[in-house]
Amino acid sequence: MNFRRMRFTEDISKKLGLLKGRTGITPNILCRIGFCMSVETPSIPDPNEFDEYGDREIDRPVLLGTYDPLFVAMIKERCKRDGLNVEGDELYEHFRAHVHRGVALVYKRVKDIPDLKHLMPDPERVPETADE
Repeated sequence: MNFRRMRFTEDISKKLGLLKGRTGITPNILCRIGFCMSVETPSIPDPNEFDEYGDREIDRPVLLGTYDPLFVAMIKERCKRDGLNVEGDELYEHFRAHVHRGVALVYKRVKDIPDLKHLMPDPERVPETADE
């Protein structure tokens, strides 16, 4: 996946600004959280849904930091699971769609700092194991 910076739609850019104001969390961290939420959502986001561009851009090193290889591996695995054989620009478009959808998911769930706890897994819920 080769890109230098990600450009956001006007709507998602506005949501990132509002979320930063509500929580104090920087947009790059909000994008990382959103991406992880989107990857866990079963449906496949449509990259064409986010094809318009706004003014906000975030450079790749700021967006992904030292976790860049992890995010690349996650999007490749998700695309593989979805039956999408994508590389290069197509892979980036799916990554961008997951980031955008994820920011929208975070925006719906987080109105203030205490709402961040709703993004965490329920400790009472026991995950299924492969042995069962």
